[in-house]
Amino acid sequence: MSKKTLIIGAGGVGNVVAFKCAMNAESFGEITLASRTVSKCDAISKNVFDKTGVTLKTAQIDADSVEDMVILFNMIQPDIVINVALPYQDLTIMDACTQCEIDYLDTANYEHPDTAKFEYKEQWARDEQFKDANIMGLLGSGFDPGVTNVFCAYAQKHYFDEIHTIDILDCNAGDHGYPFATNFNPEINLREVSAKGRYWENGKWIETEPMEIMQVWDYPEVGPKDSYLLYHEEMESLVKHIKGLKRIRFFMTFGQSYLTHMKCLENVGMLGIKEVEHKGMKIIPMEFLATLLPDPATLGERTKGKTNIGIYAKGVKDGEEKSVYIYQVSDHEACYAEVMSQGVSYTTGVPAMIGAKLMLDGKWQGKGVFNMEEFDPDPFMDELNMQGLPWKIIENHNS
Repeated sequence: MSKKTLIIGAGGVGNVVAFKCAMNAESFGEITLASRTVSKCDAISKNVFDKTGVTLKTAQIDADSVEDMVILFNMIQPDIVINVALPYQDLTIMDACTQCEIDYLDTANYEHPDTAKFEYKEQWARDEQFKDANIMGLLGSGFDPGVTNVFCAYAQKHYFDEIHTIDILDCNAGDHGYPFATNFNPEINLREVSAKGRYWENGKWIETEPMEIMQVWDYPEVGPKDSYLLYHEEMESLVKHIKGLKRIRFFMTFGQSYLTHMKCLENVGMLGIKEVEHKGMKIIPMEFLATLLPDPATLGERTKGKTNIGIYAKGVKDGEEKSVYIYQVSDHEACYAEVMSQGVSYTTGVPAMIGAKLMLDGKWQGKGVFNMEEFDPDPFMDELNMQGLPWKIIENHNS
């Protein structure tokens, strides 16, 4: 019997997921794309058909309403729901999936709309709920989190007896030509970047001021870039699943222009997430700023340059110290030529499709809620090479 797939979210990442699912229609079967704004789904559906010949169905959905989603899920009866909506909506979509007994996948962990903090606690708490429904939930199947988790699991399986330190290294060297813009949802992006940093060492979390720790990393095919320590959610699950780990950190590149703009916006209160009164109306500064900034989904055709995201791991194999650097380089213009999205959306959307494909094909299976590194990394690594995200590995890389 043919499979059915429901994708929720019609932003830049949703566009990539729709394209790549259509390109792998033998696994995904009948595909429906749903969003609050159905016109966005229709536009993506037309582009997918023009490029691939595959017809996507479209639907309107309020992902904040479990009741709304249950009605749609029962009507479509999908085998899997791919959630590329906002992280604020993870819990409602998960709850609708358990009510309807449908497998679930997302790319980023839950974040409360009123608190600039993201963590897996509330999603992990739904593990029993998923087991009782006899379904699987796969969390964080983007690039970071997602591919970076799989890179760590692959290193653990093939190169180490114990991994002692991991640095996750995320570089976007793309240029979109705007003085200031974000490569994905502005609210999520700016909350993530302006928050305090955090890393894990010797069994405890250490907090830092925003952008307090910087290192220069020489990214292959890109060059040396200033890389700043941030907190990122994949560390929260990796500390539970990587054997012998003593320290894990996450670094992301930022240019001085971006940091200067962000600091100015922060200083005048534009990154605030609490309501303020403006001319008798209640507004949230961050939401107003997001309205003013370019829509990330429109950046694709004007972005040039490359991304390089990977992990640098050090540990022990057969009693000897060694290191491994696993990374993936994508070209923004090549991504746009294939699926009409820039590289940041591409590197998130392709892994979402791969995770769902492995679930539908029966290669990754389980009941309950899982993180990426809990499964055999090999089939995922193989799919990366086949689906447009070829990776490279350097042993005993000189950092």
